[in-house]
Amino acid sequence: MAPDLPSISVVIPVRNEADSIGATLNAVLEMDYTGPLDVVVADGMSTDSTREVVEGFGERVRLVDNAAQTTPSGLNRAIEASTGDIILRCDAHSILPRDYAATAVRLIQDTGAGNVGGIQMAVGSTPIQSAIAFAMTSRAGTGDAHFHRGGPAGPSDTVYLGVFQRSALEQVGLFDESLIRNQDYELNHRLREAGGIVYFSPELAVEYQPRASIGRLVSQYFQYGQWKRHVLSLHRGSLRLRQLAPPVLLVCLMVSVVALFAGQRWGWALPVAYAVSLLGVGAIWAIKERVATAIVLMPVALAAMHLSWGAGFLRSIKPKRADQRE
Repeated sequence: MAPDLPSISVVIPVRNEADSIGATLNAVLEMDYTGPLDVVVADGMSTDSTREVVEGFGERVRLVDNAAQTTPSGLNRAIEASTGDIILRCDAHSILPRDYAATAVRLIQDTGAGNVGGIQMAVGSTPIQSAIAFAMTSRAGTGDAHFHRGGPAGPSDTVYLGVFQRSALEQVGLFDESLIRNQDYELNHRLREAGGIVYFSPELAVEYQPRASIGRLVSQYFQYGQWKRHVLSLHRGSLRLRQLAPPVLLVCLMVSVVALFAGQRWGWALPVAYAVSLLGVGAIWAIKERVATAIVLMPVALAAMHLSWGAGFLRSIKPKRADQRE
């Protein structure tokens, strides 16, 4: 160990992740960081063998309970049980590169950032999952979000996962436990409002397995839209133009459908233009990847993301306070 390096606590919220948590922990423990490092897993009362898998790592990993069974509460319970000067967030499906911790610490020391992070590198193992992964990393799917697409290093509105200075986290009050989704974006907004820096670097790229079906993708992005609307109601200054595109598109498509039923021919214009655009993106991907099915799969994945996110945003959600939950 190099005692001059800051201590790191890796915090991982889990629930029923027996199939993936072992590989995640192996990757964490194999990182080449030479400073002090400890690992805390917060289990949301798993009903599978997750706890047994974690306990199998012995003293190298500490296990704490997450009675609320949500991601932000799990993160907070793990942070509260940790001791590191640096808090490294990891998810149960993430495989961190060997140099991830060392690179993150170097970036924090060089930039003074309260949080550094990088790219959610979506990778699929089936045709539909690969289409979803490409949709998530394309401008057509996620606009100018650097943590999806990559880009130059520098200050950003948010990053994937996050490696935080503990002092910065404690200053703003950790994760908001009322937010089932979008809690990372909201925390990063508070960090920036407090004068801190959220720093994006393409050096910090972590593989991510996207949803394996269109149905699960729709559910995921509907929730993203709902919770994004709620976060915007809490922090209006956090709005980005890319976040308005899906609900505006959905409203315009709905108006077009009403116009068609009313006998207005112009109602065809937007649906046709949207469909042609999606097919064009699918054709480009099919040629680039030499996968013929992409002509169909890419448009379906993109439409699922756009329309479900937009519908969730329009639907919004009013979460219960902690004292109202069962």
